[in-house]
Amino acid sequence: MRGIILAGGSATRLRPLTLVSSKQLLPVYDKPMIYYPLSLLIELGLREILVIAAPEHRDSYERLLGDGSRFGIRLEYAVQDFPRGLAHALLLARTFVGDGSMCLALGDNLFHGPKLQSRLRDALLRHRGCTLFSRKVANPEQYGVATVDALGRITSLVEKPERPRSSLAVTGLYLYDNDALDKAAGLTPSHRGELEITDLNRSYVQEGRATLVELGDDTTWFDTGTPDSLLDAAQYIRMQQQLQAAPVGSPAESALRAGLIDREPPEGPAPQSPGTPTPQPPERPAPPPHSVAAPARPAGSSGRTGPAGHRRSLLTEPQP
Repeated sequence: MRGIILAGGSATRLRPLTLVSSKQLLPVYDKPMIYYPLSLLIELGLREILVIAAPEHRDSYERLLGDGSRFGIRLEYAVQDFPRGLAHALLLARTFVGDGSMCLALGDNLFHGPKLQSRLRDALLRHRGCTLFSRKVANPEQYGVATVDALGRITSLVEKPERPRSSLAVTGLYLYDNDALDKAAGLTPSHRGELEITDLNRSYVQEGRATLVELGDDTTWFDTGTPDSLLDAAQYIRMQQQLQAAPVGSPAESALRAGLIDREPPEGPAPQSPGTPTPQPPERPAPPPHSVAAPARPAGSSGRTGPAGHRRSLLTEPQP
């Protein structure tokens, strides 16, 4: 299975922030938003991942993430020249996916919880056709809503219903078999001119090949597409990191835990390709006569506290 992270879109609800930046590059507390779905896919065992971005932001993602080798994975990039719908991402990913299955993750969705990984891995093992993930919410009318039968098969999918028949909101994580590529290519654009992910999912529902996995009340899910939800997610991550004494949603720690790398890479721009000259900082001029040199920075003033031996794995999930 190969991974796809959708990091395009116009993100109008977050303007003016997104007039100068891609939404998925905005910070969720102390990390870029895209770190969270990337970390999740690495944890699920995906080693080849495609990032789909708007043309004006592709270079920024490449500078941030590189080719993925720093995390022990392979990253590729594709451009969605205009917001054409979530299902359109599969058309861009056809060559990348080949004849295999795929996991599509929306770059603005954040998941966290003590049993999250076990539920997702179990879903991967059982996956057939289309697998969607839901979370019970108090305001289902703001999301795509699913109903299921006794076997967990989806019986209906309605986008933002006025009178929801259930409280099961469909989240931004999707598993598809290879049929999804042809199904996406055969979709008719909606009145918005987009290929809708709900229409793709409904085609599986009609065939009886769509399954819903409930993430449970112990799983926290954020769709960080509004200023309020972005702030809520940041506050949640801050609280969890304080409780765990370790970061949440770190691709490097996901890679360490999976045995893909043997040490955490330094933060900063991803390494450049061989042969690309590394820009050097300008030479600092010598201080003028009689100038007073700045005092040396005292040891331990970097802001980090505590001995290294006390550091826990950054992906240790909180115990229920």
